[in-house]
Amino acid sequence: MDFIQSILMGIVQGLSEFLPISSSAHLVFTSNFYKVFKGIEEIHHSNQEIFTDIMLHLGTLTAVLIFFRKEIFEIIKALYFGLKTRNYTSYDFKLGVYIILGTIITVLIAYPLNEIAGGLVFKPEIVGVLLILTGILLLFSEFWAKKISEKKDICLKNSILVAIAQGFAALPGFSRSGLTIATGLLSGMDRSVAARYSFLLSIPIILGSSMVYPLVKLDFHEVITFNWAAIISGTVVSGLVGYVCIKYFLKFVAKFSLAIFGYYCIIAGIFTAIFFGLY
Repeated sequence: MDFIQSILMGIVQGLSEFLPISSSAHLVFTSNFYKVFKGIEEIHHSNQEIFTDIMLHLGTLTAVLIFFRKEIFEIIKALYFGLKTRNYTSYDFKLGVYIILGTIITVLIAYPLNEIAGGLVFKPEIVGVLLILTGILLLFSEFWAKKISEKKDICLKNSILVAIAQGFAALPGFSRSGLTIATGLLSGMDRSVAARYSFLLSIPIILGSSMVYPLVKLDFHEVITFNWAAIISGTVVSGLVGYVCIKYFLKFVAKFSLAIFGYYCIIAGIFTAIFFGLY
């Protein structure tokens, strides 16, 4: 892991974690493309690369925590007072319950897929195919959303559907934000509500599936020898880019179609599937 690769992956992680284009797919693509053009014949993931991925996710996790700090505080406060007073009617209390329930559902679906997801890191051509499917879903969700005249707020039913979609996003190529926002649109949710709920629901999942779980499995014998300057630089970049991305993507999704991201996923997926299929 050198400095340039870490910075590139930090930029890619910061952009793709919150845009509906699959951060896991783009990290796989970036790492493998970089190795190909550097002339590294064997495409593999070293312990340092696995640890770098974890740190990059720490950067974007920090970004979403800072950006939604007020909402997170209100949700925690509502959960505390709701349980204390047995008053469960507030919007923030219900939102907190939906996030907790959604996280449980996501874990139940994603955990059995972890082994498959790990294997796909070495098969970027298959990841490309899954990215194509993400693009198709985004296009269909926009088509379907135009047919729904009355937009809904978050409720138990659509929160469960979004959580199920997030579970399948454990597979690289299936965009977490893409699947969750698209599912929200398909269930009739307002565009802005779907996007904000997607980001809030991502917090425990980024923390658990992308950081805690890999750290438990990681062999730390090599940690001292890692290129920490490169890793820390990439982490800072991913956090800064991620924060800016959240800010402007929320404004974008409130007014404009996600079709452009759907077309991008399809084109990028086709190119990657063909490139690595032939490589």
